[in-house]
Amino acid sequence: MGDALAMVLLVDKGFRQEDFASLHPGGGIGKRLMRVESLMHAGAAVPAVRATTSMRAVVTEISAKGLGMTCVLGEDDRLAGIITDGDLRRHMGIADLLAQPASAVMTSSPQTIGRSMLAVQALALMEQRKITSLVVVGADARVEGVLHLHDLWRTQMF
Repeated sequence: MGDALAMVLLVDKGFRQEDFASLHPGGGIGKRLMRVESLMHAGAAVPAVRATTSMRAVVTEISAKGLGMTCVLGEDDRLAGIITDGDLRRHMGIADLLAQPASAVMTSSPQTIGRSMLAVQALALMEQRKITSLVVVGADARVEGVLHLHDLWRTQMF
């Protein structure tokens, strides 16, 4: 009877799963309901270069930020692509690779997500695509952050 009363009150008060997650973030349900925005790297922690940046500077940015990738921004500051450690390995045959612009190596139209996506959905997408990072963008395609697989592992949600 107590459970039934509790459920009626929850429905009456408009209590949602997200409310539960914010009150109990350490529990199993709370972890499964975490949003990308609470885990992503943002601001100065986001690796980013311009499409015209030399690959020498790209490698420096990837190394400095420690996420194994960098966002490539166009002239309008919108996401133009990404460059990952894997992209570097695949392009090692390019003559004078380090003098090339980022646009010559980047993957155009990378997989992106929104900041309000559930972290478990982001993890499923990473597993499906076999990738380790997702770029978080706003409605205007401007980079808001980067979610890395290690950020998800730290939550111990799985």
